Amino acid sequence: MTPTRWSRWSRRLARVLILMILVYVGIAYAVFPLFWRHYEHLPRLEAAPKKTYKADKIPGDPLNVALIGTQAEVEGALSAVGWRKADPKTLLHDLRVVETELLDGRYPNAPVSDLFLFDRRQDLAFEQAVGKAMRSRHHVRFWQSPDADTGGRPIWLGAATFDRSVGLSRRTGQVTHHIAPAIDAERDKLLADLERLGLLERVFQVTGIGPTLRDVNGEKDWYFTDGEMTVGILSAGNAVRSRLPAKPASPGHVRLTNRIWKAFGGLVGSIP
Repeated sequence: MTPTRWSRWSRRLARVLILMILVYVGIAYAVFPLFWRHYEHLPRLEAAPKKTYKADKIPGDPLNVALIGTQAEVEGALSAVGWRKADPKTLLHDLRVVETELLDGRYPNAPVSDLFLFDRRQDLAFEQAVGKAMRSRHHVRFWQSPDADTGGRPIWLGAATFDRSVGLSRRTGQVTHHIAPAIDAERDKLLADLERLGLLERVFQVTGIGPTLRDVNGEKDWYFTDGEMTVGILSAGNAVRSRLPAKPASPGHVRLTNRIWKAFGGLVGSIP
């Protein structure tokens, strides 16, 4: 190949490489993010954290639910649908957990282990026992966000998971629970409970951690999720509504992503 032909070929190759780089940058940084960003319904959640963390800064459970309302409205709504407020985590309460587990007794207000957000442990924690044994329960932790919604009502960011068993923490040796991997089911159950009693004015989704096939929390419990955070706006004063809550649709590309996840993501994520 002559120097002139080599020079022309080199310039063409350089242009192709530059074009490929530009296409990659455009897809990776402009197109793909559109498939999981949809903060149109509550833009101020864009900068909100996506995960909790343990006291030693190890990542904890992901945030997958939020409620909007006063603390009294959150506590009243959860109590109305059968969720009990958890006792604080103390040595005496932990001993009662052990005693209850050994004697196969009941402890419907058993404490939850501490997770952190905004440099503080959870502000509120609720649970709902499954059967008689306390090793299995639905539970959720909430932290009040520094931001409020457009009407000035507090935003409570939450992590809802299902406890499948009781054990000892791998990091501290303290009594703890281990979560089941399908965390989306817990998020959906909590909102369904509130909707069933007519305590929600509006329900919509914003982006959480994003689609996740396999990740682990601080106790090495693995989970999978579509990565959405479902937000429920509580009725003022816990007034019971006869109408279903308004449910503004997510953008089209997000609905497409969620359909793909429902078809394949959960199946792949659930493989041990």
